[in-house]
Amino acid sequence: MTTFLFWNIRKNRIIKGKPLPEVITQMVLRYGIDVLMFAEFSFDENIFLNELKQQCSDFFYAPGLCSKIHIFTRFDNGFAKPVCENDRLTIRHLKLPGMTDILLAVIHFPSKMYWNDESQASECTELSMEIRKAEKNVGHSRTLLVGDLNMNPFESGLVNANGFNAVSCRQIAGRKFRTVQKRDYPFFYNPMWSFMGDLSPNLPGTYYYMASEHKTFFWNMFDQVLIRPDLISSFDTGELKILDSCDNISFLKNGKPDKNNASDHLPLLFRLNL
Repeated sequence: MTTFLFWNIRKNRIIKGKPLPEVITQMVLRYGIDVLMFAEFSFDENIFLNELKQQCSDFFYAPGLCSKIHIFTRFDNGFAKPVCENDRLTIRHLKLPGMTDILLAVIHFPSKMYWNDESQASECTELSMEIRKAEKNVGHSRTLLVGDLNMNPFESGLVNANGFNAVSCRQIAGRKFRTVQKRDYPFFYNPMWSFMGDLSPNLPGTYYYMASEHKTFFWNMFDQVLIRPDLISSFDTGELKILDSCDNISFLKNGKPDKNNASDHLPLLFRLNL
C-alpha cells in the first residue's frame, strides 16, 4: 500500500508548540506515509527535509513550478516528474518501481474570499481540460486529484459535467463517463460525500466557518481526494481519514480546527494499492 497525506498548514511553522518537521515526522512514523503534499507551506524546503530525514532518512523533496504546492516523497523525484503545472496545480506522473504508474494531481484552488461560485466553476472547466490533456499525454486515466478545492462536494465546479464531474457513488463513476450534448465527460469518484454530517466516522468536514448571514454551512469539506474509475479498485475507502490528531497532538480547539496553533484545515490521509 502507498500512503498519502495532504494538509493545508496555513503557513504555520509551529504546531501546538512543536516545530512543524517534528509533528510531520511523528505522523509519517505513525501512519507509514509515503507521499506528503502541502498547501500554504512556508518552511524552507531544505531545512524541513533535513529535519525529516533525521528519523525518516529515505525522504526526498519533489520540486516543481507550482508555488502553491510542496511535495515530499519516499522516492527520488525522478519517479514523480511533473507532466503539467501552473501556479495552483501540479500534475505528477508517479512511476514507482514495481508498481502501477498513476497521475497525481495536487491543487490549491482559489479561495471563496476572492472568487465567487461562478468563477470557481469556470476555473474547474479549465483545470479539468488540463487533467484530460495530461491523461492523453501519458496514455491512461489512472488519476488522483487531491488538495484544498475551496469548494464543497455538492458545488457546481465539482459536479458539473464540464467541471470535475465528481459523483458520490462509485457504481455511477464506474460507467467511466457521461454524455451531454453529444460530448463525453469522464467521471471522478468523490468519496468525501460520505464524510459529511454526524453519521461520519470522522469529523463532518475539514474546514469550519460560521458566517453571520442567513446561509452558512458551518462545517465544509474543502479538502478532498477524487479518483478516476480506473483507480477505484485500488483505493481503500476504509483507509480514508480526516485526521484531527496524531498521538498526543490534537489539531482541534473546542472541537474545531485550531487555526492559530495548528491549521484552519485538517489533514487528509488515504491509501492506494499500487
